[in-house]
Amino acid sequence: MLINPPLSLYIHIPWCVEKCPYCDFNSHALKNTIPEQAYVEELIKDLDSDIARFNLSDRPLHSIFIGGGTPSLFSPNAIEQILNQVLQRFKHADDIEITLEANPGTVEADKFVGFFKAGVSRLSIGVQSFASDKLIKLGRIHNSNQAQTAAKLATECGVTSFNLDLMHGLPNQSVENALDDLKTAISLNPTHISWYQLTIEPNTAFHSKPPKLPQDDVLWDIQDQGVELLAQAGYQQYEISAYSKPDFQCQHNLNYWQFGDYLGIGCGAHGKITDDKSQKIFRTIKVKHPKGYLDKDRAHLDQLSIVSETERPFEYMMNQLRLHSSFTLAHYQSTTGLEAETVLPILQQALNRKLMLCNNIDGTEYWQVSKTGQRYLNDLLEMFL
Repeated sequence: MLINPPLSLYIHIPWCVEKCPYCDFNSHALKNTIPEQAYVEELIKDLDSDIARFNLSDRPLHSIFIGGGTPSLFSPNAIEQILNQVLQRFKHADDIEITLEANPGTVEADKFVGFFKAGVSRLSIGVQSFASDKLIKLGRIHNSNQAQTAAKLATECGVTSFNLDLMHGLPNQSVENALDDLKTAISLNPTHISWYQLTIEPNTAFHSKPPKLPQDDVLWDIQDQGVELLAQAGYQQYEISAYSKPDFQCQHNLNYWQFGDYLGIGCGAHGKITDDKSQKIFRTIKVKHPKGYLDKDRAHLDQLSIVSETERPFEYMMNQLRLHSSFTLAHYQSTTGLEAETVLPILQQALNRKLMLCNNIDGTEYWQVSKTGQRYLNDLLEMFL
């Protein structure tokens, strides 16, 4: 039987100063001034529509994540307006995690104290690299000094924690180059590091004109040595590309990966909502382009669909198997509404192929991806299709 899991809120702010050549997110290069106040008003209308549509007024809010785009282009006052309106509508813990993505540029970094005063408790800073030539290749508009200054300001501004977003496997990057980036990030002492490999996605400038990326053997060396370096520095890997100091995991992303629920408001935002009364799981997608989203004669909701029972096993595993922690079949049952038998034979096959581990503790089976399964995760996931 489906049981409502924790509910998070994702807020999308779509504007960037420039569109990066690797980016496939719904972001739009800024051509004029941001219609900040108009967008804030539409976000709240969007939220109210979702609350009414799914009868969410009594469900507590687990976490908030403001992403983009570049949300730090907004003023602290606008962020405060959004958060005040959101928190008035939900029950929530006093220390609810509220994350805001930020660029290291001088203008945005100067706002960090204002964001903290507005209610942001966690910053996620998109550094990507500390090497000047790599930043230019990636189309980033900040430099290495600004990136390091932003990290120091995040340490001082009052937020509970901050994340540094870092890429590896960059064009013409050697193992030494990648590890130098990582060492610089570690030296800035963030509580969390997101360290992920650059991939070439469709509908990006890099897809049209692919850069020369490192060979697979170099990528494996970067990954293996980087994970060891992070572990030595006290960062625990809890997801494919997420590393944190103890007790500083991103609670919002954990809820995604544990197949929790999330409202998505803003241009192109996606949402997933469980309804224990109807025993259905819904997905939402909002109007993608800012012009359409800001059109007062148009509804914000672009697509509403139901996740079928046949889709749920793969969707659950696609998220859960990113984590390095274990899960139980009871959790699978409560978040998918399906019987354990719908995945148990596949899990046994994966166990036989040494892609999964299973530990029996006091009569409860705890399933976990093995090191081999982590390396061949796509092969493992295909078993659930």
